[in-house]
Amino acid sequence: MNKIKSIALYIMAIFYLLAGLNHFINPEGYLRLIPEYLPNHFLLNIMAGICEVSFGIGLLIPKSRPLASWGIIIMLIAFIPTHVYFIQLNSCIENGLCLPPWTGWFRLVIIHPLLIYWAYLYTSKE
Repeated sequence: MNKIKSIALYIMAIFYLLAGLNHFINPEGYLRLIPEYLPNHFLLNIMAGICEVSFGIGLLIPKSRPLASWGIIIMLIAFIPTHVYFIQLNSCIENGLCLPPWTGWFRLVIIHPLLIYWAYLYTSKE
């Protein structure tokens, strides 16, 4: 693995570890982002946090890296309804995060596919 790809791997692992831990430290923000039609927001938030931490750790272990990468891709696809919900709220959650409306679209159409591609780079054994 070249140096840039290796550095990007560690950045991604740290990103998912910290994001996953944040589900437990600051659950309120995540709970507000879960669409109302989905059941048991608390459990979904905990599951997302566990997945993100697990996948972050998995990225650091060469044997589990491909599986962790595929897990991240599946998880990111599963998060799409949350991003659509945020767009439906005009990128503004009551008593929470409020951003310009274009940011929800930017996240869904640009950032999210880039995150999926980033994880895909590590799906094969090297």
